[in-house]
Amino acid sequence: MKQLLSGNGEAELDPNQVSQVAVEVCKDDLLSLFVLKLPTLGWQARKDLGRCWCILLSQKVGSSYCCVDYIDNHVELLDFLIVCYNNKEIALNCGNMLRECIKYPTLAKYILESTSFELFFTYVELPNFDIASDALATFKDLLTRHENAVSQFLSSNFEQFFDRYEKLLTSANYVTRRQSLKFLSDLLLESPNTHIMKRYILEVRYLKIMMELLQDSSKNIQRSAFHVFKVFVANPNKPQEVIDTLLKNRDILVMRLSNLPTSKGGEDEQQLEEERDLIIQEIESMSSSPNSIS
Repeated sequence: MKQLLSGNGEAELDPNQVSQVAVEVCKDDLLSLFVLKLPTLGWQARKDLGRCWCILLSQKVGSSYCCVDYIDNHVELLDFLIVCYNNKEIALNCGNMLRECIKYPTLAKYILESTSFELFFTYVELPNFDIASDALATFKDLLTRHENAVSQFLSSNFEQFFDRYEKLLTSANYVTRRQSLKFLSDLLLESPNTHIMKRYILEVRYLKIMMELLQDSSKNIQRSAFHVFKVFVANPNKPQEVIDTLLKNRDILVMRLSNLPTSKGGEDEQQLEEERDLIIQEIESMSSSPNSIS
């Protein structure tokens, strides 16, 4: 099948033949067997299957992607691939196949809205570094590839999502804390997620998490925390609870920010210093009245 779909390097590939294979694979439910029998296959067979999977999903027959439509009608296959992150022998193969599925909006939407999505909050902290990193790559792909769908998902599931995400930010695992914090910053600053960011910075409990991360032992985490923390401070419409928390901790915050490490390889050190100084000025000039800072 791999030769039928990708050629053998000798004869020219026939696109019509590839499309016909895709149609027959769906017609005979072979696509389901590919997934369900994955745990029984050897390493090379799994590698070949992954290559076939990518080609099959990309085949457009008429006006539709027949294999994508098949999976859309057999979404249990997506749930199966997600659960297989628990199987260290096939976890990376399943991750590659999932990320191929996520390219297509309907499949990505199903995963986001499924109960299986919550498993990623556990998978990114698995003890096996390679599998945890792969799960994080899939998690990020789900939350960035289709911006409008992600924005709608976060709006509808704001509290549930960020409650779970809080556990990643406060994880005892350094890699988890650092990567989840960096991704949170990127996610909140995406244009379609502006309303999510505005909602996030109204919550004092999330402010307190950033304040704690500002004193993390890692300089990288301190810098990443600052990029989220500064949005809380710069918000012209801070709720009173946020103002009270900043005022109550003003002295220690100014001290932490003054000691914020600014040098980092490719980062613009001067810009970071300027932003830090501006945020310190904002905090020092705050009063107890809402919206008192210009």
